[in-house]
Amino acid sequence: MPISQSSQLYKQLVQQLPAERLLVSSESLAPYECDGLSAYRQLPLMVVLPVDIEEVQYILKVCFSLDVPVVARGAGTSLSGGALPVETGVVLSLAKFNEILSIDGHNRTARVQPGVRNLAISEAAKPYGLYYAPDPSSQIACSIGGNVAENAGGVHCLKYGLTVHNILELKLLTIEGDLLTIGSQALDSPGYDLLALMTGSEGMLGIITEITVKLLPIPDTARVLLAAFDDIEKAGNAVANIIAAGIIPAGLEMMDNPSICAAEDFIHAGYPTDATAILLCELDGTESDVSSQLITVKQVLEHNGATEIRIAEDEAQRLIFWAGRKSAFPAVGRLAPDYYCMDGTIPRKHLGTVLKRINELSLEHGLKVANVFHAGDGNLHPLILYDANNPGELENAEHFGGKILEHCVEVGGSITGEHGVGVEKIDQMCVQFQTQELEQFHAIKHAFDPAGLLNPGKAVPELHRCAELGAMHVHHGQLPHPELERF
Repeated sequence: MPISQSSQLYKQLVQQLPAERLLVSSESLAPYECDGLSAYRQLPLMVVLPVDIEEVQYILKVCFSLDVPVVARGAGTSLSGGALPVETGVVLSLAKFNEILSIDGHNRTARVQPGVRNLAISEAAKPYGLYYAPDPSSQIACSIGGNVAENAGGVHCLKYGLTVHNILELKLLTIEGDLLTIGSQALDSPGYDLLALMTGSEGMLGIITEITVKLLPIPDTARVLLAAFDDIEKAGNAVANIIAAGIIPAGLEMMDNPSICAAEDFIHAGYPTDATAILLCELDGTESDVSSQLITVKQVLEHNGATEIRIAEDEAQRLIFWAGRKSAFPAVGRLAPDYYCMDGTIPRKHLGTVLKRINELSLEHGLKVANVFHAGDGNLHPLILYDANNPGELENAEHFGGKILEHCVEVGGSITGEHGVGVEKIDQMCVQFQTQELEQFHAIKHAFDPAGLLNPGKAVPELHRCAELGAMHVHHGQLPHPELERF
């Protein structure tokens, strides 16, 4: 951006926002240079910290008039580079939009601002006997606005759905500062399902300023089984057979041996470290229903070769079983200087064969993998271990990760289950979709943001990029695109 334009941007913004909420120095911008996917870094031109809708409207109108890109940011826990800044753009932080506006116990809803932490919603709803079901592993830190932008899931999404299934209404601002209400307080509303369109749109269509979420009654009973296996394919088959038995667990998670050992060293959850894989299966509902399902699930696990089955003795043990799973990502971080977290989804029936293929790719690329994933809905999270200090290892890890995602597509799956596309998987979008489909995505983007200023260069690749894909390379420390392409 020309210096004169940058100066003009600052002069206009400082007319409505205090200077201390306009960050421009390299030191103050550094915390915003990346999100949870820290392989790529980029300092923005400026970070702005509005406190109300009027300030956000003003910021957007100024950026629109000056043709300045805007990247919305919540807690920065995205694992796909979704909040990666643009060098010539503004990072619009919604961290100060952190109020729970209301909780309606009768209608089981909560109105919240986008900066509210996921876990804080359930904490606030607990006195009403309610909770918010989607629970990403980062729920203690991630914000609900980011959950909507990425359509986040969690360990309980098998039974209760992703973010898109648990929200009723959004208020958002267009790039020109117009306030829109998408969805309604009712369970359905006429017209196109724009609520679903906005959920998972990665900040490319509008800036979310308020969310109405659904709340559910806290189950009467919740019990967890831990099953150990000496073969990962047996564990994968057990997952499919539990669902085939007509049981939809609240959560059904799998971990392989490297992730088991890492989590046990980190949390001391009592995991069997000699197991090749473990399953965590949570059943919830009435006491009678849970007791009946426990018997059936135990039989299925035994039939599929479980070497050990434990049932949590009390609530404290249930929570520690889950604590190990939810701490798997940071725990695996102790195994290597760096890891590359992938996020693909496959049909459950292919769990065993896909895990076998990941192991083959691990040997081909010479990089170890720890597997942690939402087994019940086939959402894989292979964590590829590498050392960015060794020349070529990041590129090797990225290529390995790309092959995993492409294999997910080959077996009828998807390149993402909950982390979004961001910049990390933009090349694999060319594998997932055909030209005509990508053209429709561009048309939707253009309808909401014709100037292409909202989070440019994310999620949907330019068509020429797909055509050139075979000749493209990524270099450590640089963005995956020489410049983030504008739509």
